[in-house]
Amino acid sequence: MAFINDNFQKLGKNYLFAEIDKRVTEFKAKNPDRSIVKLGIGDVTLPLAPACIEAMHKAVDEMASDATFRGYAPYEGYAFLREAIVKGDFAPRNVDISADEIYVSDGAKSDTGNIVDIFSRSNIVAITDPVYPVYMDSNVISGREIKVLPCRKENGFAPEIPDFHADIIYLCSPNNPTGSCLDRGQLQKWVDYALDNDAVIMFDAAYERFITSDNIPHSIFEIAGAKKCAIEFRSFSKTAGFTGVRCGYTVIPRELEGKTESGERLPLGKLWLRRQGTKYNGTAYIIQRGAQAVYSPEGEAQVMKNIAYYHENARIIREGLRKAGFSCTGGVDSPYIWLECPNGMDSWQLFDELLTKVGVVGTPGAGFGKCGEGFFRLTAFGSRENASEAVKRISSAF
Repeated sequence: MAFINDNFQKLGKNYLFAEIDKRVTEFKAKNPDRSIVKLGIGDVTLPLAPACIEAMHKAVDEMASDATFRGYAPYEGYAFLREAIVKGDFAPRNVDISADEIYVSDGAKSDTGNIVDIFSRSNIVAITDPVYPVYMDSNVISGREIKVLPCRKENGFAPEIPDFHADIIYLCSPNNPTGSCLDRGQLQKWVDYALDNDAVIMFDAAYERFITSDNIPHSIFEIAGAKKCAIEFRSFSKTAGFTGVRCGYTVIPRELEGKTESGERLPLGKLWLRRQGTKYNGTAYIIQRGAQAVYSPEGEAQVMKNIAYYHENARIIREGLRKAGFSCTGGVDSPYIWLECPNGMDSWQLFDELLTKVGVVGTPGAGFGKCGEGFFRLTAFGSRENASEAVKRISSAF
């Protein structure tokens, strides 16, 4: 008999969003005539930018010709996309990142989960709470020691520098689920901590395009010393609508190293490329051409128009709920609104109450960790009509 990885027994029965889908499906089966407004899963609703569609159509046609057909993609991604990323995402902010430090993939979720493959199980991992579940679950599955960095209302939902040693630290800014951001001073403290502890920061910047405040860095590599201690994850899903298309990338600077048990230091980028070569066959050529089009003048304008749409949804939800007497944060530099549960309810109680009473679906804060209890995440990724309707329904429920 084959023995299982017992660490799976330490996970919840269902992945958070699978559990939400299960409950909503059961409710709809019993109440087929009830309308449901979904502001739970952070899936985009606007179609892909026309520039991306045009580029992918052209790439499809190329696949029909012997002269332009592409087979396996390079494990690190095509040069045309990696160079476009440098010019579009980093050069305008005077961030010194090269194309050979960029590794294209099928999304930030995959990379934040898979990156643990290149690190020893002996590492002590510090993870914020509340947190995007993938960081926690992937390390639980791997059997690492995890220490929690509480993020509470009284500290602006920002993690504080710990008084313990950590080898790997997960940070997400703009944050999912709380919508909070780390400013330059806060990030500098984390970089200094990582350098002092010979640690690596896993920096999730999937929502950086939603930043509107001048003092919020779009990349951790805007911070002095970060190239010696940080890995950054980026996504085309929430910025360019690639949730169903799948494309993202990870940045691992050349000077970032890890150490073996014997003390030898090795570049982490080479280890990651070796891992990808073993377990991943590269992101499809057609998809990478679509991602490249995000950085064209037309694509940039179209993508930012979509982001502006979601920003307005966030404003409608945030201001509408506050006007109705609710306490909430986020929704300024982020597409997420972090609602404080009313009347002392816990977050799953609020989920059930909103679903059964007014047909609104959000995400219980408890699904993001113990410190998420008492809060509820709403996403601005729906339609304008759903954003307005959700505010009306939630307001009428209490």
